[in-house]
Parts: sequence; structure tokens; C-alpha cells
Amino acid sequence: MGRNSNPGEPPFVAVLQAISSDLFRKSGAQEFGVSESEFRNLLQRVASKCLSASASAKDARCFFEGLHLPELALAQACADGNDSAWQKFMLLYRAKLYSMALHIAKEDSAAHDLAESVYADLFGLRTRDGCRLSKLSSYTGRGSLEGWLRTVLAQQYIDRYRTQRRLVSLDEQVEDVPVPTGKNGADPLNHAAGVVDSRLKAAVDASLASLAADESFMLSAYYLDQRRLVEIAQMLGVHASSISRRLDKLAGMLRKRIVANLVRLGLDRRRAEELLDVDVRDLEVNVRQHLTQKSRVPPFSKEGRARTQTSNAPE
Repeated sequence: MGRNSNPGEPPFVAVLQAISSDLFRKSGAQEFGVSESEFRNLLQRVASKCLSASASAKDARCFFEGLHLPELALAQACADGNDSAWQKFMLLYRAKLYSMALHIAKEDSAAHDLAESVYADLFGLRTRDGCRLSKLSSYTGRGSLEGWLRTVLAQQYIDRYRTQRRLVSLDEQVEDVPVPTGKNGADPLNHAAGVVDSRLKAAVDASLASLAADESFMLSAYYLDQRRLVEIAQMLGVHASSISRRLDKLAGMLRKRIVANLVRLGLDRRRAEELLDVDVRDLEVNVRQHLTQKSRVPPFSKEGRARTQTSNAPE
């Protein structure tokens, strides 16, 4: 295949053209009747979503070669409704899905209900303009498919929990939900691959910088330091249920702010929403620094504890 010579296209297009045959062979996509050109188009869509247009050829090559190619091919074939792909998917992941659901939900019937709900989203029972909407089409191959499925299950469980019991501490129900980690167990919130659309970085930077000191403190304490709601509430002198509600509101508010900032930077709303599905490991943002540099109370320091012990009255 010839190299791309169009100066208007990002460098990763030429890199992909040069190595697509090898990537296709490694993926095993031909097992599902996928042609090399179709698989190359899939990789180009993934790169367009995950790579900055200014990413170097070296970064692009590392990106493509680091993808979980067989799992990406399988997920996309399932999303496209390929029967043999679904048979293989069920053989490889059906038992694992239930096992992960049981670990999250703790109870057999709830685990089956959770797993079946996720099956429906993966298979694509809903349609739009005559096309199936399979959640598997959003898998990019950046991490393992099993890890991605675990995250989907955990998010589904949390969404259900918040719908059913909004005023109860999340710690009582989902404290054992697995938290996705970066490579080698690193904190994914602080890992930077340097390849995501720079506008997303700018939007996240601006949104985090706009937080008030107490908002930064709560997010840092709960999501980064993994402190229980009761501990945070004691430090701030409020009730734990109040912290739960405020964290939910903060998460929703941050998403809206990031989308709004992306729109102001020239993206349409649909593209802005898509960018928020990027692998968090790609963000060139030091989240911990943003959340802790303005904290009103230094997280869990003796000074912070002493300051809050004088204001323990319920909200």
C-alpha cells in the first residue's frame, strides 16, 4: 500500500497505511469476514477519536501497535451483528460477565439482572435510523475487553443505584466496585499519553480550575484518596448523605462544564460528548494537582482535622 501524501490529513493516516496489513493479520478480523480495508477504516475511526491530529508518526505507530487488536476486531464484529463473532464473544465472556456482575452486585438474582441488562446494551436491542445501537461499538481497544466490560458493569450498577436510592451513601452499596487503573496499576487519573485532542485537555483544565476550594477538596478526598463519605462529612462538619448528593451534583456539573468549554472551543455538541468517552489515561491533565492545590482543608492532615472538629453540627 502506498503512503498517504495528502498534506491535509493527520500523520497517523500515513502510518496506518504503512502498517495496516500487519495489524490486520494480527487482529484475526478475517475470521469474521472483515476485509483489510474495512479493518483499516475501523482503526482510522479509533485513531480520529483518540489521537491528536498533531500526534507524531512515532506516537501514532506506538498507539496502533499497542491496541488490543483481536479484541477490537471481535467487539466491532459483534457490534455489526456478526453471528460467529457473537458465538465467540459468548464463549469467552458470558461466564466472566456474570462473575464480574456477582462481584459487584453481591447477590445472585441482582447479578443476573445486571448482566442481562448489559447483554442487551452490548447486543444492541435499540435502534436509531434503522441501525442497531451496540455499546460494543464504543470499545476502542486501548485496554483489554474484559477490563472495559468490568467498567461497563460497574457504571450500570452505579447508575441503577443512584436512580433507586439517591439519598443513601454510595459506600454502603458499591464500596467494592472495581476502580479502573492504568497500566501496571498506576492511577489512570494522573497518566498522560499525550495523544488526546488538545481541546479536551484545555476544556478539562478550565473546568477543574473553576471549582471552588470545597468542591475540589470533596472530589480529591473521595475519588483520588478514596476516603469514605463518613470521613469526608466529619471533616466538613456535615451529614454523609449531604456529601453523597453533592458529589453526584458535582460530577454532573463537571461534565456539563467540559462539554460547554469544548463547544466554546469550536466543537459541535455531539463531538464534545464523544470526546468525553476517551480513555482517561490519555488526558494530559494532572487531576490531582488541580483538585488539591485549592483545597480549603489539606486532605486528612492534622491541621485539617483540628479545624473541622470544631464544626461537627449536622447540616
